[in-house]
Amino acid sequence: MNVKERLLNYVSVHTTSQEDAGVVPSTQRQFDLARILEKELKDLNLEKVKVDEHCYVYGLLPATKGMENKKPIGFIAHMDTSPDFSGENVKPQIIENYDGGDVTLKGSGDILSPKNFPDLATLKGRTLITTDGTTLLGADDKAGIAEIFTALEEIINENIPHGDIWVGITPDEEVGMGASEFDLDYFKADYAYTLDGDYEGEVAYENFNASTGIITVHGVSVHPGSAKNIMKNAASIACEFHSMVPKFEAPEHTEGREGFYHLLEMKGETTEASLVYIIRDHDATKFAQKAEYLQSIGKLLNEKYGEGVVEVKIKESYRNMLEVIEKNEFVVELARQAMRNVGLDPISTPVRGGTDGAMLSFKGLPCPNLGTGGYAFHGQFEHITVEGMETAVKIIKEIAKNPADK
Repeated sequence: MNVKERLLNYVSVHTTSQEDAGVVPSTQRQFDLARILEKELKDLNLEKVKVDEHCYVYGLLPATKGMENKKPIGFIAHMDTSPDFSGENVKPQIIENYDGGDVTLKGSGDILSPKNFPDLATLKGRTLITTDGTTLLGADDKAGIAEIFTALEEIINENIPHGDIWVGITPDEEVGMGASEFDLDYFKADYAYTLDGDYEGEVAYENFNASTGIITVHGVSVHPGSAKNIMKNAASIACEFHSMVPKFEAPEHTEGREGFYHLLEMKGETTEASLVYIIRDHDATKFAQKAEYLQSIGKLLNEKYGEGVVEVKIKESYRNMLEVIEKNEFVVELARQAMRNVGLDPISTPVRGGTDGAMLSFKGLPCPNLGTGGYAFHGQFEHITVEGMETAVKIIKEIAKNPADK
């Protein structure tokens, strides 16, 4: 199969993950694609192929003769799609020789326009794959899987010399659990790359530091007619808490390396209310200060309403992989050289999010992120080009045939 055929095959399988499931995988349907991928790897005669109990797919393409002294390399992608938008019954639209203009998504009538998605102007003349507007596409990250598997097939068929190449396909990346059960004792790579970005000429190695702030407000309820100096309205206090969070340090007002507080959820009544924030910043010091600031709001409100009324808990999610990559710069340079070899000028921009690679890097596997050629993930405007995917395949092959020495 070529990369286009693989993508279209994979997106037909419903693999949406689920927030707060408490188990990995969060949805059993992810095993449907995992079994397909397991069979493909076995058909390619890879070794150590398995799907484990947590729905991770592993495989090894052993080093060719004379390349055993090279560092083992890994390529990683994820099989789940975001729960932010439907991933069931995906109906791709394929537009040959895209003209660079507006595209009508025929299932919903929505317009995919260069006015809102400027990358489209750069894709003129390519074969564009979009959704029909009723679902997301699932190129995030089934394009990454398609590219890795196609590169493996071509490496084998073209007899390209290579060191050990490990493949890892994860569940639940979209709900922050993709690296949680990744078996690094089984996956023996010394360094790796996730295929989970957008522009195919990008290598990303700087991501947000991330944590979650959970605020619980305990109120006191009495009859409103006799509430004076007694009632503590938890919902009202929660609103007061949020009013003290810097208004312009929010996603809708920030870009680049600027961090933010994002109010993800707010609910409550008189007796109890809760707020859930995600806290993000590329700078470790500013990141710590944001968590401390939420704690300080809680302290101020407790001084006003009584000790224990407001509880603030901060839970760290992941850290900026730059801290690890700076000690392993060869991993980034290998990817940049691979991009130059296929005629691209590599770029690196800070990721305003996280990847499995960020968490794996702190587990001892340096793992920057490569682009897949896809854009506008997590919604009905998601799109990708065949040519972008084909270029990503070439980049993987270039990285694989020029591994680092042990």
